Formats: sequence, structure tokens, C-alpha cells
Amino acid sequence: MKTPTSPIAMGLSCLPLVFVAGALSAQEPDSPPEVAYPAYSAATPPLSQLAQTPQPAGGPVEFSRFNTVRSESLLESAAFLPPGSPDAALQDSPAALVAAPVGLNFLGQGKGFPGFIMSGEPSDANGAVGATQYVQWVNTSYAVFNKTTGAKLAGPFNGNVLFQSLPAGSICRTTNSGDPIAQYDKLAKRWVLTQFAIVSDTGPYAQCVAVSQTSDATGKYFVYQYNFADFPDYPKLGVWRDAYYITFNMFSHSTGSFIGPRSCALNRAKLLAGAATPSLVCFQRTTADGSILPGDIDGLTPPPAGAANPQFELYDNSHLRRLSFHVDFTTPGNSKLTVASVPVQPFTLTCANTAGSCVTQKGVAQRLDSLGDRLMYRAAYRKFATYETVVLTHSVDAGSGRTGVRWYEIRNPNAAAPTVYQQATYAPADTNHRWMSSAAMDKKGNLLLGYSRSGPSTFPSVYYTGRLATDVKNKLQAEGKIIDGTGAQSGHDRWGDYSAMSVDPVDDCT
Repeated sequence: MKTPTSPIAMGLSCLPLVFVAGALSAQEPDSPPEVAYPAYSAATPPLSQLAQTPQPAGGPVEFSRFNTVRSESLLESAAFLPPGSPDAALQDSPAALVAAPVGLNFLGQGKGFPGFIMSGEPSDANGAVGATQYVQWVNTSYAVFNKTTGAKLAGPFNGNVLFQSLPAGSICRTTNSGDPIAQYDKLAKRWVLTQFAIVSDTGPYAQCVAVSQTSDATGKYFVYQYNFADFPDYPKLGVWRDAYYITFNMFSHSTGSFIGPRSCALNRAKLLAGAATPSLVCFQRTTADGSILPGDIDGLTPPPAGAANPQFELYDNSHLRRLSFHVDFTTPGNSKLTVASVPVQPFTLTCANTAGSCVTQKGVAQRLDSLGDRLMYRAAYRKFATYETVVLTHSVDAGSGRTGVRWYEIRNPNAAAPTVYQQATYAPADTNHRWMSSAAMDKKGNLLLGYSRSGPSTFPSVYYTGRLATDVKNKLQAEGKIIDGTGAQSGHDRWGDYSAMSVDPVDDCT
């Protein structure tokens, strides 16, 4: 598989610088929440002492038939505008070059990285920055780096190495299936690492969760296995004050059909304490919902005490849907989801007439998957002195056969009527597609947006743009380059969907 070398872009410094249309009620009835507990739990020795298993061999393959299932009902829905419809929020003439230089750019897990073998596709490259380290997880393999120098500190390891302290019956211990998330809990100064375990298409299934005992990602962990009756695909994790919120796209173990998204809350306090049985409280949504993103804290100022976790999904071509998840671990029946519709500038789903794959590449006929049917990771939350905000992105049709990035800053995300403070579709006037995006905001309100860029004269590459808090609203600056790709991907269309822009928790700026 020829892909761009996998960099980790660091040092982007702050300078002074659904599917069904219709009205939503303020509170939708939900089935009672479901409560689960880990099937297994354990405490581990330091990572260096855990048994090392060989890296998986083989080329790019799908782990499960479910991974290829797309939300076709959304792509084909009459609730969305036809391809090529004008985008009223289009920004195709960016301003001056983005005022955020690339600081440290070093080789991560990918082509040319010692000991790394690509075990599947899509790449599902994900990572986060901590106090002194950067953790990167790509499919079934993770590694720890010094965030200042880029030096490798540990790895690459198989994902299930983390779970070797669980009992022999644990599939988290014996199975390395990927779909990973690496997160850093900035308030607790702990790492939260998770992947699923799939024994076969029909099960059994589990979500494997590891919480570090210190801020050192190479140290000791508390590890857990949560079992699921159906397949918990596409897990996305958000750190919040009262819980680690994790969402899934659920597929039937027997038929493979989409059941609907599932939104869950893990008892954060008990996980951090290494308790044996931290509860998992979940709401199962229906097929009328799409992929849900949980709110994820940036900065060191927590949300207000008792604040629900704001979660978002695409709804129709002029609305997002907001779900506020309030969890009560003492009396789970008191937990609730409060739903609101968030009007946005109309957009057109990208690649809707190609079942999701329309991103062109240089030199090959193979087109890549835009994953334009869902919001992209993360839903980056930040609390300022006088307001709260969430930054979101997704891919849209930018016209002229191109894919662009739609971005939003949503204020008062838990209000009865959240406010879209600013929004735009970023698509400079050339022949390139821009997709697979992720955005975050620093302590000054400056925004940075990273994405993949590809086109008929461009190999898939990694670019970024941004804006200062003092810039004119709804505008991003001109893009900058992190790395240009040197090859195209052939034979399959999946590209990746786990990219994450993260803010350094120490200076809250880089």
C-alpha cells in the first residue's frame, strides 16, 4: 500500500495571533438507559514489562465486513441537496498564509517506520499529545514519542499488549482488532487508550479500555474489557468532567444491518481509581440517527459542574443535531439525552452520487472515500471566561467536482438552542479535494484545521489552515503544508477516519 509517510505534525503554535428531515422536539423520548460492567479488569506492570507479541503480518485487508457498511440512507436521502448544488458558505479565496508555523515534524508509524507493518485498511491513524509525550495508534499498532524531540520512547506494540494482564478468557488480551483512540485526560493528567476486539463477524465483541496510572504512557495502566452483544463499530471517545463518553455505530451480530448509534458514558472517577467494576451507561438510538461525536475537553478549565456532554451528528442539509447526555452513575435511570436541532448554512453531501468515493488522486483511477456522511473526530470543546464553544468539521460538496471542509464554531452547546457563531466551507479554487479533517481551538480562541488534500495532479498529502480569534468571522487563512505525499493508493478506497487535532496541555497553545 503506497501512502504518504506518516508524520506527526507538532508545534503548530498559537501566535499573538438521519437521515430524516423534519422538526425536532426539545426532548425526545428514549428507551431507559442500559447499564453494563466490565467482564474483566486488571492493573498492569509498566508497559516495558508486558509480554511483547509479534506484529501482525499481511497486507491491507478489512478486519470485518461491518467496517465497509456506510450510511447509504443518508447518502441517498431526499433530505439533502443534489450534488453540485451551490454552497452559500463557500470560501474559495483564502487570505494570507496561515499564521501558524510547523514546529516539529517527525516520522510516525507508517511507511519506513522501523518495526511497523500495515495490518489493514483504512489506516485509522490517531494520536494525542500529553504532558511530555505523543501517543500515536495506527490500526493495530501504537507507539510513544517524546513530544519535544520526536524520539521514539516505546513501540511499536500490538494494541492488545496493553491488555496482557487480563485473564486468559479475555478477548481484549488475545485479539488485536484496531479502530483505536488515543486520548489524554488533561484534567487528570492520564492517558485513555481504547480499541475494540472482534473474534469473528458474528462475535464475540468487546471494547478494550486502558487508563494510565500516571501521565507516563509507558508506565502502568488499569485495563478493562466491556462486552457487547452486537458489533460496536467506529468508537469515538470524548473526555468530560464526569465521564469518558464513547459512541459507536452498532451493527447486528446476526444480519450485519445497522441498528443505530449507541452513546455511552464510562464512570471516569472509578476508572481513574482503578476500581474493579466501573459502570457503562448507554442509550441506544435508532437508524434515524447517524454517527454521533461526543464532546471532548480542550484546555484546563472544566465544563460547569453537572454539565451534560454535548454530542453532535449530521441531520439534514441545513441542520446538525445536538444531543446533551447527562449521566447519573448513582441512579442510572435518571440519565437522559436532550435533543436539539441546530440550523446551519445549507450544504451538499460530497460523493453522494458515488456511494462515498469520489476523491481523485494523481496517476491512478482509484478514488478515495470521503466519509462525507458523518462529522469528523473530534468535537473539540473549550470553556472560556464568558462562553463555551465546540468546533466541528465534516466533508461537503464544494462544487466543480471537489470536496471541501465545512467547519463550525458552536457556542452554548448545551443550551436549548445552541448558537452557530461562525461557519464556512473551506475549498480554495483549484482542482484539489480537502477532506478527513479535524479542528481545535487554543486558549486564545485561535483555530487550527488539519486535513488530507488530493487531486488529479496531487498525491494524498497533509495540509492545514487556521484563523486568529481577531480575524473576520467565518474566514480561514490560506493553507500551509505539513507533508506532500509521494504516492497514490490503489486497490481500495478506504483512507482513514480517526485523524485528530490536539492541543498541547502544557502551554494550551501548540
